[in-house]
Amino acid sequence: MRKFALGAVVALPVALPPVTLVTVPPAAAGPDLARSVTAKDVRRHLESLQAIAEDNGGDRAMERSGYDASVRYVVGRLRKAGFTPAVRPFTFRRWEPRMPPVLTRVSPGEAAYQHGTDYAVIEHSGSGDVTAGVTPVDVPADGGVGDAGCQAEDFAGFPRGNIALVQRGTCNFVVKADHARAAGASAVVIYNRPGQGGLVRPSLEAPRTLPAVFVTREVGADLLDAAREETPRLRIRTDSRYVRHRSSNIIADTRWGRPDRVVVVGAHLDSVPGGAGVNDNGTGVAAVLAVAQKIHKLGSKQIRNRVRFAFWGAEEEGLRGSRAYVKSLPAAQRSKIALNLNFDMLGSVNGVRGVYDGDGSTGSNGAKPPPGSGAIEKTFRDYYARRRLPLVETEFSGRSDYGPFIEAGIPAGGLFSGAEMKKTPEEAKLFGGRAGEPYDPCYHQGCDTIGNVHWKLLDTHVDGVAFAVQRFAGSTLPVNGEVRGRARSLGTGPGSFAWVGDRRAR
Repeated sequence: MRKFALGAVVALPVALPPVTLVTVPPAAAGPDLARSVTAKDVRRHLESLQAIAEDNGGDRAMERSGYDASVRYVVGRLRKAGFTPAVRPFTFRRWEPRMPPVLTRVSPGEAAYQHGTDYAVIEHSGSGDVTAGVTPVDVPADGGVGDAGCQAEDFAGFPRGNIALVQRGTCNFVVKADHARAAGASAVVIYNRPGQGGLVRPSLEAPRTLPAVFVTREVGADLLDAAREETPRLRIRTDSRYVRHRSSNIIADTRWGRPDRVVVVGAHLDSVPGGAGVNDNGTGVAAVLAVAQKIHKLGSKQIRNRVRFAFWGAEEEGLRGSRAYVKSLPAAQRSKIALNLNFDMLGSVNGVRGVYDGDGSTGSNGAKPPPGSGAIEKTFRDYYARRRLPLVETEFSGRSDYGPFIEAGIPAGGLFSGAEMKKTPEEAKLFGGRAGEPYDPCYHQGCDTIGNVHWKLLDTHVDGVAFAVQRFAGSTLPVNGEVRGRARSLGTGPGSFAWVGDRRAR
């Protein structure tokens, strides 16, 4: 998956939610998808994806034989389950460095920073070779996230030609970089926010002329300390080009359900080069595929809305598959998508049970959730509350395959167990594991194999995937409304519904 962080830790309530309307049990005690999909089903898929990687050079990355074999595997399983899957190819231009980048502190003192460890060139950065003084911009209070660089006035009095040093937080990288360029900066350096170790892989979304790099919190702090005494000077060299690449998505619709009310359930199928990608994102693929294999057992009475299972290509290259899919939809087709569920990394060995912050309650989202996203979050919260299992809210940043959907105004949500960021002491109390260590120590590495999975955590995540798919296959009323009126409770069973006046709110 594309790197993004867990938001502020919010332990969501685990008490049973109050029932405010009369609930009705599932008609004819229909199948419970969360019970039908077993841990064995999911493990079988993960073992197969691991074997595919082992037989194809160690990974399942875009444009490599392991990805092609993964496509054939998923298509074959979908066909056996009664689907008619479509493999949809797409092409895209990828930003790539032409030569190794350079980031060096010229003064005070000389220091050569290590690419991939201390810094990364931001995707779509402009090319250039700049040596200039560094000016910090709107530095937040110690320990604060702040919104540095998010307003044009943050750059008031900025010395033209200098390099802007800006902390990550609140708004996206594009806004910060564009404000820096407008203020006359020769380059921009964005450093990580407090409590966030390591690097992320940010993007400027489209070609920019300004050289832009992202540095670790430690490098940013060193530059800020130096700036308190004198103006530090950096050399930044970036040189890039665009190369055309290809990949493909897999799309499969249920045989039942209204075609004008589509629930898109997705997971990305590709790994990074050099890794089998069992947790990232074999776990999401295995969960979605296992649910797809069992969903037709619900029958036409419970699948009232079309469920579209999607396995995205080239997510690791910048959400390319999901972006190509959303972009390809005419407005009339796009309007028929009721919501998107996204599942990316569900079994991190030191992970948490995380739900995307669809209602914006943490205040840490990098993207504005479309209306209805909060109702998706609540669906997961209520499910795990009934099971008395804790949750934390995770940042709804747009950095996984739900991103293109929320950009198009489509409500979205999902689950996430954590990536490269470090587990907090509060999370360790809730979920066990090791505070101060990454959620997934093998994130984007060769050790992301079948041994890199927290099976119990994955099992509870898969239950949530199955429950949500069944719930929204039957009704999307809480998300975007199907009948006039509001239902505050949809019951406790997977196929239950609430009475609203004298109509059934499905």
